[in-house]
Amino acid sequence: MFAAGMIEDTAQQFGVDWPHFIAQVVSFCIVAFLLQKFAYKPVVAMLEERRQRIAEGLANAEKIKTELRRTEASRLEVLNQANLQANKLIEEARAAANRVREEETQKAIAAAEQIISKAREAAAADHARMLIELKREVGRLVVQTTATVTGKILTPEDQKRLAEETTRQLA
Repeated sequence: MFAAGMIEDTAQQFGVDWPHFIAQVVSFCIVAFLLQKFAYKPVVAMLEERRQRIAEGLANAEKIKTELRRTEASRLEVLNQANLQANKLIEEARAAANRVREEETQKAIAAAEQIISKAREAAAADHARMLIELKREVGRLVVQTTATVTGKILTPEDQKRLAEETTRQLA
């Protein structure tokens, strides 16, 4: 009895109102139950599902690594076979080249000279075309710069004269 009286005195000292306290405890229990049922369990289920997806992703990553190693080994094997075939073809080509070396050499020299000649012609044509374009562009820039510096609009005759003078000086 002494303990009950002491609890009652302490409760009164701290302003505990038993009916309100019990109502709050009941409300808390209801809220805790509802949170457990409608919030905590779905969140836990979602986290578990996410954990499983992560585990599956890690397992898939390991499978991919294994497949990659297998593919790399297969690639190396194919590469080695290709090297063996290439060496075989090289040896066959050397044997064929020894049989018809002189004829093929002459054909190759003629073809190479033709290619070099065509390349030189193409390079010379490109060079000439680029020089013409450069002269035109420099003439246009001189006309534009002159018009900007003098601050007046140049007539077509002035532009033509400046372009021709620039072309002569560049030639």
